[in-house]
Parts: sequence; structure tokens; C-alpha cells
Amino acid sequence: MNRKNLILIGAVIFAAGIALLYTKPWQRPKAPGEGIPAGTTVTQSSPGMANMPGMAAEKPGTGQPTSQEKPVEEPATIEIPPEKQQLIGVRVARASVQPLRKSIRTVGKVEYDERRLTTVNTKVEGWVEKLYVNFTGVYVKKGDHLADLYSPELWATQQEFINLVRWAKSTERKALKTAGAGSEPDLSSMLRKDAESTLDAARQRLRLWDISDEQIKRIEESEKPIRTLAVYSPASGYVLQKYVVQGMKVMGGEKLFDVSDLSSVWILADIYEYELPSVKVGETAMIRLSYFPGRELTSRIEFVSPSLSSETRTVKVRFSIPNPEGRLKPQMFTDVEIGINLGNKLAVPDEAVIDTGLRQIVYVDKGEGVFEPRQVTTGARAEKLIEIISGLKAGEKIASSANFLIDSEAKLKGVEARGTAPTPKQGGQAPAAAGGHRH
Repeated sequence: MNRKNLILIGAVIFAAGIALLYTKPWQRPKAPGEGIPAGTTVTQSSPGMANMPGMAAEKPGTGQPTSQEKPVEEPATIEIPPEKQQLIGVRVARASVQPLRKSIRTVGKVEYDERRLTTVNTKVEGWVEKLYVNFTGVYVKKGDHLADLYSPELWATQQEFINLVRWAKSTERKALKTAGAGSEPDLSSMLRKDAESTLDAARQRLRLWDISDEQIKRIEESEKPIRTLAVYSPASGYVLQKYVVQGMKVMGGEKLFDVSDLSSVWILADIYEYELPSVKVGETAMIRLSYFPGRELTSRIEFVSPSLSSETRTVKVRFSIPNPEGRLKPQMFTDVEIGINLGNKLAVPDEAVIDTGLRQIVYVDKGEGVFEPRQVTTGARAEKLIEIISGLKAGEKIASSANFLIDSEAKLKGVEARGTAPTPKQGGQAPAAAGGHRH
């Protein structure tokens, strides 16, 4: 045999060996019923029915289709051994219903009580002939002489009043003569009443010009007009503003002075927009001043402004403080602390909640080193406590410290909290995380 035939025979033998190697007779398809133990009943559906989409297999021995039961989804957990918990400083707190009291601290400023502000003006046109209060800040009492005002209009009015006084006296004399001559008494009485009513009308007109009864009586008795009108203070207080100087001409209704009584003052404090739901009229506040170290003043909110400042995003609230000694000066700054009782709420330590910006996460201690991340809904914040609206029950234990390390371990192992985060709108940008990792 030549070399070519030998190579051909060798190739055939090699191919046959390979075929025998990959052909396993013990893996051939079994015949129906082959390999089933004796005494076992086999129920067979019509050909291909069990493999048809949407058709359920039958329960063995019943002929009824089996229901496709979904397995119960167990919450994702992370296991941290006790020794590791001690190493990273894990502390556990219990969610409980407890009274919450919130404190809002802000800055206030002393202002004038607007209800005690008084303006001194005049109702006639004239010139300031004499000024008795010539600087601001001076304290005046009610009825103090502030200025003398010369008014040609007022001078003419006094002259008319003097003429009426003379006419009334003349009429009175005529009425007496008529009564003495034996004339009818009704005529003399009528003349006397007409004179009195005319004179009373003239007096009333002088009073409307702010001339006092004493001055009117003096004019009536002397029958001489007063050259200047005396301007008196209508209230006690400090002169805040002085709008005139001596010799200045003033018009009717023009301001001369502003007087304020500082026996009671206002304190105006700024409250931020997000704190407004907790602030109501009647809430008690503690007010402290650096001017009175160690002394606290107590007051209640008596007014909440209906408008919001667009620059500071704050609302003004107002307190009234008695100031009999005058120690509280307008424009002084104060520290204001408003205590608000929120009632009994389910709460946990605020450090136990991880705020991702999209969700709030807590790690529930399931025991034996197992922690379950869970999404919660939070409410009001109090002193180192935060209200839990949903997601937790009273009595459940949660990690109150080192929860960020637990959260990092959970992220490394792919453990996510139950619940889904809100999906940002198309074209919008998801809010930035406010601490911790995004979940």
C-alpha cells in the first residue's frame, strides 16, 4: 500500500473514534413510561397543550390546572455582626409616641407702638411766632405749651366774635328795658334767646379753631382779640419729629410735631415662610435683650402680618411689651424664642433619618444584626426629634447613629429601601441630595 492509501485509512479511523466518543447511547430519548416507578399513574394532556402559551399544567391526580402562585417578596435586608456594630458605633432608638414641642428662634426689633403715636397740627394758616419745643427727643406732658401761631384768619374770626358779644350785650339791655316798660314778656324772652344762640354759635366756631374755653372767656370779657394761637400737646410722650422752626409759615392741617408715648412698645420679629404653619396668634414667646443680661420678658403673639416680604421671604409677627421705666428704646434688637406645642406625635431622633432629597430612609433593627432599609414620610421637626407620618410603627427599633455607614454598606451590597422614589418630570432636573446617597 502506498503512502496515500495509508493516510486515507488513518483519517477514516480517527473520524470513527470521534463519532463514538460523542455518541452516548445512555442519553437517547426514553420511551413513554420508561423510567417511571411501577404503580405511578401518569395523566397526559392532549398533545402540545401543556406547552401552549397561556395554558396551565394540570395538578397530578386531579385533572385541574395548577395556579401560578407568585412568591412573597421578602424585604431587602443587610446583616452587620454585633462586633462590627460596636466598632462603627451603632446605637438603636425606639419609635414612640411622645409630646413634641418646637422652638422657633429669631431676631426682633423694638418699635414704637403705633396706637400711641400722636400728631400735633393746626387747622388755620399762619406763622410760627414762638416755638417752645425746638429739638426732638424732649419729653412733654399733655397740655404743655408747644408753640404760638399768628394767623390773620383767626384774628378776623375773633373780631367777628367780639362784635357778636357786643351785639348780644346790647340786645340784653334792650330786652331788660322792654320788660321794665311793661311790654309783653314773650318778646323780651325771644330777644334774649336769639342773642344767646348767636353767641353760642360764635363760641363753637372758635373752639373748632382749637381755641380753648379759657381763651374764649378772656376774649369775651376783655373784648380784645388774642394775637397768637397757643398750640398745646394733646398727649404725653417724646417728641419724635419736629417739622417747623420759628418764623416758618404753616398751612392748615400741616404737621408741627409727632409725639409718642413709650410706656408700651412693640417688638417685631421675622418668621420664615416654612415656619408659618406653626405660628398662630396667642403663642407665648420669651424675649431677651443684651441690654438686660439674665432677664427674660414674656409676651404673646398679638398680630401676624398678612403679607410676605419678597426680599427676605419672612412675615412680621408682633408683641406688645410694657415699658413703664422707658428702658426699651426703639430700634433695639432682641432675641425671640417662640415655644409651640405640637401635641403627641410618633417621633424618632432626627439623626436616625437619612434625607436623600428625594426620599427619607431609616434602617429598622430586625434583631440579630439584621437591618432593613425602609422609606418613611416625615412631618414636623422638634428639639432633636422628627415626626413620622407613615412608614414606621410605635415600638419598632431603628439605627439612630452610624446610619450613614450602614447606608454605605447597603449600597455596596445593592440593598434598596422599599418604596419608589418620585420620577423627575421630562426636561426637569432632579433635586440635589440633601445628605447621604441617592436611593
